[in-house]
Amino acid sequence: MKNFMMVQSIEVKQYKITGRDFKNAGRVSEEIKMLLEQMKFNPEIVRRASICIFEAEMNVVMYAQKGVVDFLATPEKIEIVVRDIGIGIPDIEKAMQPGYSTATEEMREMGFGAGMGLPNIKENADCFEIASDVGKGTRLTIILNSKVKNK
Repeated sequence: MKNFMMVQSIEVKQYKITGRDFKNAGRVSEEIKMLLEQMKFNPEIVRRASICIFEAEMNVVMYAQKGVVDFLATPEKIEIVVRDIGIGIPDIEKAMQPGYSTATEEMREMGFGAGMGLPNIKENADCFEIASDVGKGTRLTIILNSKVKNK
């Protein structure tokens, strides 16, 4: 196993996401991935964080009017909070089931809406919390510890 440099810096950033902006979908997750690589996080942590952020970003693009990603990276952890203004999730338990999707036909034709977004976030995060108000929006809190997750 390779030895990776110890992450020693702290980064705090905020990113805005526009709903229905499929042209720029994935931009935030790509920028955060590059930042984590520059900070010398273990590639496994970068991979897991990138999956979480991409899935959360796509949920904002697909279902919300707009959203914000608050990002914090320290030597100990990566914390991502995604808040959106949108339709919200009426049944979180159902939305967490792999394969469950409310994607439109248009979204599916673009290759999205497989119903794996929230399950993928939960699978790759060390801590995952979700709260939603129907008609108002959703908040995701995602935490990854800087040590590689053993499965």
